[in-house]
Amino acid sequence: MNKKNSKFQIYLPIAFSIVLIVGIWIGSLLVTNTQGAKSLLPLGSNKYNKTGDILDYIIQDYVDTVNRESLEDDAIRGLLEELDPHSMYISREEFNEVNDPLLGSFEGIGISFRIQKDTITVINPIPGGPSEKVGLMAGDRIVMVDDTLVAGIGITNNDAIRKLKGKKGTKVKVSNFRRGIPKLIDFTITRDVIPTYSLDVAYMVDDNVGYIKLNKFSATTYDEFIESAKELKEEGMTKLILDLRGNPGGLLQAAIGISDEFLKEGELIVYTNGKNRAKRHAFATDDGDFEEIDIAVLVDENSASASEIIAGALQDNDKGLIIGRRTFGKGLVQEQISLPDGSAVRLTTARYYTPTGRCIQKPYNNGDSESYYEEYYLRYHNGEMTNKDSIHFNDSLKYTTPKGKVVYGGGGIMPDIFVPLITDSVHTYYNLLANKGLIFQFAFDYTDRNRARLNKFKDFETYDTDFNMDNIIFDELVAFAEDKGISQSDEKVQISKDKIATLFKAFVGRNVLDEKGFYPIYHKIDTTFNRAVFEIRNLD
Repeated sequence: MNKKNSKFQIYLPIAFSIVLIVGIWIGSLLVTNTQGAKSLLPLGSNKYNKTGDILDYIIQDYVDTVNRESLEDDAIRGLLEELDPHSMYISREEFNEVNDPLLGSFEGIGISFRIQKDTITVINPIPGGPSEKVGLMAGDRIVMVDDTLVAGIGITNNDAIRKLKGKKGTKVKVSNFRRGIPKLIDFTITRDVIPTYSLDVAYMVDDNVGYIKLNKFSATTYDEFIESAKELKEEGMTKLILDLRGNPGGLLQAAIGISDEFLKEGELIVYTNGKNRAKRHAFATDDGDFEEIDIAVLVDENSASASEIIAGALQDNDKGLIIGRRTFGKGLVQEQISLPDGSAVRLTTARYYTPTGRCIQKPYNNGDSESYYEEYYLRYHNGEMTNKDSIHFNDSLKYTTPKGKVVYGGGGIMPDIFVPLITDSVHTYYNLLANKGLIFQFAFDYTDRNRARLNKFKDFETYDTDFNMDNIIFDELVAFAEDKGISQSDEKVQISKDKIATLFKAFVGRNVLDEKGFYPIYHKIDTTFNRAVFEIRNLD
């Protein structure tokens, strides 16, 4: 680890603080690896083991044959579900699937894909990965894996991942359909370590304003961020928009590292405290490279845990602006204990607090995770998403920053500048098509049919200049929507034309150039982004 991270361990000796997403996988975890279940009880304990005795009784005398391991797994899950929404049991089969996203890499064949018309469709092979090396191409349909049919059988994303991932050095045979070739093409792919990235895109909005989008916080996030931020700074960045919308969190250490870059030495970033865990603090060091950079952080109702750490640390230290909507409200820390059979338990052991002392964990009832997640949807119904005045905080949870700004605890980070969810009654045709995914679907099909022509675009500038949605393509989209049962008057269709064309171009750009082809175009119709650009340009 670098010098900065070694300093953090003095203040907050947490091996791994990672995100647990339940349902939508949201939460922040403190992971410490111990060996074996014996560490859970004192050695030599003679305490009556009621659960074990009941399991033995069931195995011995139940009327039908039962699987002991399955019963044990269910019993552990039941125990943890009664505690809080984020303590959880991870079975041996689920372990890699749950933990790989936090490591910054996994072992597999190296493709991004989606299930399209009941078939695994390659969006893009990862550059330099094993699939690209053997010749897999964007648009290929994987029909068979190891001579087993996987198309037209209702395969799920998780099923596809399990078939394609595997240990480095193992081989897998895939048979692909490719447009223009009558027979399936067979590839034998040797699996390898595949890097995963938490930074979607970094680019200069104008001569002074940079933009970075993070989708999670993994073991590589801090390094990804620093590399991109330094490049933007060399290009003239004096102001940064850091987009954490939809970011469910991840490694707490990565959030601490990024926060430190913008805060002065000695300023508190976060602290944790629990009944059986001593209070631990993380302070900013003297290594920050971006303390003089103005920053705006974008958040929404899907920004959680590590995302909230950054937002809370900056807000409580009066640094920059937080823009968007109230964050999810996840302030529980979990420790992960590995068990001998390859499974693991994540147990909530502490809460984390922002510098002013706010615990941003929203309320929950033990054992009632359904209501916990219903709160997320209730925000839509109580008007909070569209009206700031619909949000009510308890005065007893009022805190004050060093410069006198009032902030509140009790459930998420309330932004400094609220940007409502737009309820657009003008572009109704656009809203219907976008919400039903029809623009996305049409853009995917268009890219698939025209891939040879679109592959000439090797950089964003050329694509942005030379590709646009013309009237012929637009009419095809309208006909496509009508075939799916969506039609409106010509007047309403024309009103929405420009927004549809922008989103279509962004989706095609993503298919051709990945995220760097999407965000700079989509931002033209992104209300929160445009508000942030306006505010940060005027930030003293």
